[in-house]
Amino acid sequence: MSRTAPPRRSNVLAAFLSLLGEFLITAGLVLGLFVVYSLWWTNVLADRQASARGDEIRRQWQGATPAAGTPAEPGALDTQGGVGFLHVPAMKNGEVLVKRGTAPEVLNDGVAGYYTDPVKAALPWEKTGNFSLAAHRDGHGAKFHAIDKVKKGDAVVFETRDTWYVYKVFAELRQTSKYDVDVIAPVPKESGRTAPGRYITLTTCTPVYTSKYRYVVWGELVRTEKVDAKRTPPAELR
Repeated sequence: MSRTAPPRRSNVLAAFLSLLGEFLITAGLVLGLFVVYSLWWTNVLADRQASARGDEIRRQWQGATPAAGTPAEPGALDTQGGVGFLHVPAMKNGEVLVKRGTAPEVLNDGVAGYYTDPVKAALPWEKTGNFSLAAHRDGHGAKFHAIDKVKKGDAVVFETRDTWYVYKVFAELRQTSKYDVDVIAPVPKESGRTAPGRYITLTTCTPVYTSKYRYVVWGELVRTEKVDAKRTPPAELR
């Protein structure tokens, strides 16, 4: 009794489907690994680097002694290392080292950066201006991931070598164009303010895991406190 060989076309189709299945499984694994790398491992690496750099800055602060007869300059140790530390209790993200600039090579180190372009941020000790900052919302430390938890009346504290700057949040903008540079203007009129003051602005991407729009939070300086020998934090951070 003779057997009839299966059509060659069926064999080719079965082989193709098998290869396609293997390809899809492999692609899925690669994509999964990429997501893990982007959303978890980059956070691990950035947090390590930021923590080490933050420790170095604090050691520099401890050893900094201004020349006799000259006042302490809060930003003297800025430039390459870091100007200070941002504390936002509502975000529950600990202290965030703040450095100069908002380019990816700065923010990818797990820090926040203050704007130098297209609008130059005023630093906290200046008499008026807007201390405008940016940080990632996902990956690379994701320091502003929980920015949506910050509400009107919440505290935002910036720590330098010798001063605590205590701000109070007064407005937020949940979505605006990434080209909307007016939000970081010296007087951010979109926040409702029309006169010069001492403002702080936090910006990041939105929605989460995209960079299509920007999320903005504004605060205004309410007081400063000198840093004591024990670096006792202000009441808002206790």
